[in-house]
Amino acid sequence: MSENQSSILKRPFVFLSKWRSLPTYEMISYILMYASVPMLAFGIKEYNLEIIKIIIFSILSLYSGFFAALIWNDITDADIDSVAHPDRPIPSGRISSKKFFGIALFFSATTFIFSFLVSFWCFILVGFAALFVAFHDKYLKKRVKFPAYSEIFTPVQWLVVAIFGYLAIWTALPQNVSIVLNMPAFENISTNMYEIQNMLLFVIFIYFADNAHDLPEGIHDAKGDRKLGVRTYATSFGEKNAARISFIMFLLSGIFGIILFFRTILTIIFLIPFLAIWLYIMYYSFKLLKSDGKKRENLSSIVGRKGFNYFLFSFNLIFLDIFIQLLFFYYF
Repeated sequence: MSENQSSILKRPFVFLSKWRSLPTYEMISYILMYASVPMLAFGIKEYNLEIIKIIIFSILSLYSGFFAALIWNDITDADIDSVAHPDRPIPSGRISSKKFFGIALFFSATTFIFSFLVSFWCFILVGFAALFVAFHDKYLKKRVKFPAYSEIFTPVQWLVVAIFGYLAIWTALPQNVSIVLNMPAFENISTNMYEIQNMLLFVIFIYFADNAHDLPEGIHDAKGDRKLGVRTYATSFGEKNAARISFIMFLLSGIFGIILFFRTILTIIFLIPFLAIWLYIMYYSFKLLKSDGKKRENLSSIVGRKGFNYFLFSFNLIFLDIFIQLLFFYYF
């Protein structure tokens, strides 16, 4: 490969390293997040090359999908960002929509390639999610007049993380099979009702935890969203009500996180720090609930960031718990 070709391939990654001020801990946390779900679905047993391959390809597919979704959002929301986030790449003039489109296509392609290497069902899942997110960002978010439409459907891309991880195991390494869906030309889906319920609980936890932090960010961006007709909880029901709904969603996310602890292989290694960060974000969410005016606008940004950390660290705690259990399984 020539030096010029190598430089061309590096450019997207060089740009992404300076694209947003994403903390290092966040970038590392995504790796643990995408590994945690198939590990939870697989359980504490001997790891072979097959499960390791599934975990690695899941990380690569979902990480590529994360970048692709953010970039597509930046492209479609360039007009909103020019008001709410003028420092982002397109409004600030650091990159053109055309060049950003090329980077988005690259990460979209790698998302599909690695998902196919996991299973055909995972490939279908990311394809469906990509179509929905693209249509939602480009058309529905600004045109559908249903109250709070934008934030009701925003968590869909994160729900894929839970469904992808469980599907990967159910199609490649089924556990305790009592339900088998025989699909011509597709891999069979082999699982049991208890694991299906666990996946649905995980999906519900993700929905509330992600939406709970989205609502404060919507409060912070309410002025720009109103100008462009974007339907969020803040623009549909007012900032005060959005803060109330966010508080309820944080509360529900914690309850479902605790239920997951009781139903799955998770131990107190997960539960104790999870309760600590949940109570921490509940305290800040309550402060937002009681605030008004400029104070609420400033605090909403803080709660949005801390709320996302709560969402992200919950997955990290799942990974840490299972990893420690595996160490004991192999060495003690």
